[in-house]
Amino acid sequence: MMTMDVAGMQLSDDEVAAAGMTQAPAAQVPALVQRHGRWWCERCGQTNLVRLPDGRWYCPHCVVLGRLTSTSQLYRFANAAATAGPLTWHGQLTPAQAQAAREVTAAALARRDHLVWAVTGAGKTELLFLAVAAVLARGERVAWASPRVDVVLELAPRLQAAFATTPVAVRYGGAPWPSVAAPLVVTTTHQLLRYYHAFGLIIVDEIDAFPYAAESGLAYAVQQAKLGAMIALTATPSATLRRAVSRQTIGVSRLTRRFHGHPLPVPQLQLVRAAQLPNRLAPRLLRQIARALVGAGRLLLFVPAVAWLSVVARQLQQLGHVATVHATDPARQAKVQALRRGAVDILVTTTILERGVTIPHCAVMVLGANSPLFSAAALIQMAGRAGRASTSPDDPVWFVTPHVTRNVLAARREIRALNRAVAP
Repeated sequence: MMTMDVAGMQLSDDEVAAAGMTQAPAAQVPALVQRHGRWWCERCGQTNLVRLPDGRWYCPHCVVLGRLTSTSQLYRFANAAATAGPLTWHGQLTPAQAQAAREVTAAALARRDHLVWAVTGAGKTELLFLAVAAVLARGERVAWASPRVDVVLELAPRLQAAFATTPVAVRYGGAPWPSVAAPLVVTTTHQLLRYYHAFGLIIVDEIDAFPYAAESGLAYAVQQAKLGAMIALTATPSATLRRAVSRQTIGVSRLTRRFHGHPLPVPQLQLVRAAQLPNRLAPRLLRQIARALVGAGRLLLFVPAVAWLSVVARQLQQLGHVATVHATDPARQAKVQALRRGAVDILVTTTILERGVTIPHCAVMVLGANSPLFSAAALIQMAGRAGRASTSPDDPVWFVTPHVTRNVLAARREIRALNRAVAP
């Protein structure tokens, strides 16, 4: 038997056999079952399954974790008690953060679901530390999950520093399998499909992000994996979450100010001719980017398509060290670190970096902000990468567009509304 952490996990019979764990004690259940005349996947909860030529059924929705058929079994391994160290973070919360932290901790201990609805840069991560510590202290495990692997990689070292004496496991597709049961697991939401009744608390960071919002199987995974509360974090909650708040079916803590107390930078509109994007950036726009570099030090430049990356980057080479990044770039984490330490001046990126990335002293520009790929929530999140440091709260943000769209107007309107709101 291989040395690997399977505590609280549900694995397919193929995975168990490949790892040599066929004799390990675990409950076995059919992977696919029939309910009310329809086939149902026990791993992801989906019902629109596919019939194979040999008569078996299989689930195409969670096949990324290995194929399950109507002859497959799921092995559900017993959970492990958490032996965790104390919170070692000694930072100070603002009064608003402290109030939200008390509300979230109370919800976590009472096993009630809760939403933290907070502007970008409000310090959502830090205010959750008390709730995590409280659940770990009663011997239960905690999962901190996000739909985006970039957010997972950004969070993991921060959580390990905050809980320095607690083993932390990091789970995402392609990551090495943990060898010991960790009390604190930082994971993509897809990996939660591998767990069953494992966590006393699950935090879903950026709950409205793709693909979580588009795949109902991921919400099912959270429900299957948790024993206690689910805490959702976002600056841009979906309409479904907003309705749940208004109907009081989920608790909510609101933060309308960043931790440093300064307002959110309001995006400036820069109108250009459609022919200038992306093949020929006007000299006026290039001068604007140069001024942003002088003032903010670095620039995150968002584009709507991978095909734009090299075209735009080539035109910016004269302004400094330029790099590009996209979802399938294996070096994307290294490039973000290079931007953070100043080795890269301009990082041209797709929406892969719209969330969960904090770069101090960083201006933001969105080229082609009129693109239908940029929702109002995405534009708010991209704009939220600027002004996050207390020493540069007014980093500039530009929406560059041939024409103004509803999403552009909605994003600017919501940012202004948040700035007018009175902090709790």
